[in-house]
Amino acid sequence: EAHLANISAKESNTASRRLAALRACELLGNLQSSLKEADRFYSGYDPNYTWWVAKPMERLSSALEKHRLTLREKMVGVPDADQQTIIGLPIGSEGLALELRHEWIAHDPTELIALAEREMDWCDAHMVAAAEELGCGDDWRRALELVKARHVQPGEQPRLIRDLAWEAIHFLEAHDLVTIPPLAANGWTMAMMSPEQQRVTPYFLGGDAIIVSFPTNAMSQDEKLMSMRSNNEHFARATVHHELIPGHHLQYYMLPRYRPYRELFATPFWMEGWALYWEMQLWDLDFARSPEDRVGMLFWRRHRCARIIFSLSYHLGTMTPEECVDYLVQRVGHERSAAAAEVRRSIMAGYSPLYQAAYMLGGLQLRRLHSELVSSGKMTNRQFHDAVLHEHSIPIEVLRNYLTDQPLARDTGPAWRFAEQ
Repeated sequence: EAHLANISAKESNTASRRLAALRACELLGNLQSSLKEADRFYSGYDPNYTWWVAKPMERLSSALEKHRLTLREKMVGVPDADQQTIIGLPIGSEGLALELRHEWIAHDPTELIALAEREMDWCDAHMVAAAEELGCGDDWRRALELVKARHVQPGEQPRLIRDLAWEAIHFLEAHDLVTIPPLAANGWTMAMMSPEQQRVTPYFLGGDAIIVSFPTNAMSQDEKLMSMRSNNEHFARATVHHELIPGHHLQYYMLPRYRPYRELFATPFWMEGWALYWEMQLWDLDFARSPEDRVGMLFWRRHRCARIIFSLSYHLGTMTPEECVDYLVQRVGHERSAAAAEVRRSIMAGYSPLYQAAYMLGGLQLRRLHSELVSSGKMTNRQFHDAVLHEHSIPIEVLRNYLTDQPLARDTGPAWRFAEQ
């Protein structure tokens, strides 16, 4: 401890030392958890343990915690009490390569970043077109500001969410796009997100329930305003169907009913990719009613592109957390608090390194598969979408192998170059 206290500020602030110290803190935390589990197992059951080991175990646990806290404060430079600073552990190019192979992705990170940049260019062109319709010329930031200002008043968000949810369900049924069991359509619930959780997740979450972000009395004035602007009517219209139907709520309805034994292979490329895929499908089907709606949908589509770029770049070591936040503010148009929360969620909330990239990448994989099977006339929209839901959460290339009856061998691995199509 005395040695750590004497480390110079210059040394403690170097990136390599900070990351090494953060890894050490993580390992110390894991060791403490293992010791607690061992103590619960033996304490009171084994007389020799209780007689000889219980007190030394207390001293060891206390010393490890003191060492961990000192490392966090003196070397990492981010005490436990600091809930604002963003710091994480990049896994590097080799780590990303392993993660991509595990998820059955045949492309390398640089190819995926290039794909995201192409998709971002598409979004830019359509965002400018929507801005022109709103009388903003080619100033997409001005158009975004107009849209952010169109939010409901505090207390009225739940009513808006209900109306938007049923609007999406009726649209899907009118176009015969996917089977929606009555219990799924009527069985979702709503919860409000705490101010603390909104610092990590500034937008909606979904599953069995939709968890709504909107101001509470415990927030500062700035936090209240940014929460309302970030969850305006047109952004919300594009997120409600992502979280409920046809998105996550419909997935959670189907998962325990069809092939639940495949839960072991669950992947965000199927879970998040499906919900993002529907954002793209509904765009193609003119779900947006106005240029304001299109701005809302494009904001999220840009955001998914940005997630690929900043999350992979962070793990490759080419972007810092601060640069990731700036990128989201400048390139996508996030409120700064929301951008910081997004990066904090990506880096510090325990998600897998590819989780944020999986939204757009999984969506694009499903989009390519839809083109192969539906656009070609081999399946209807409803048949395709029901089939995806009934095969459970598995890597999209594995799903493609099944739906297209690909020949398989024991050593079959990721080979689908979907980004080149």
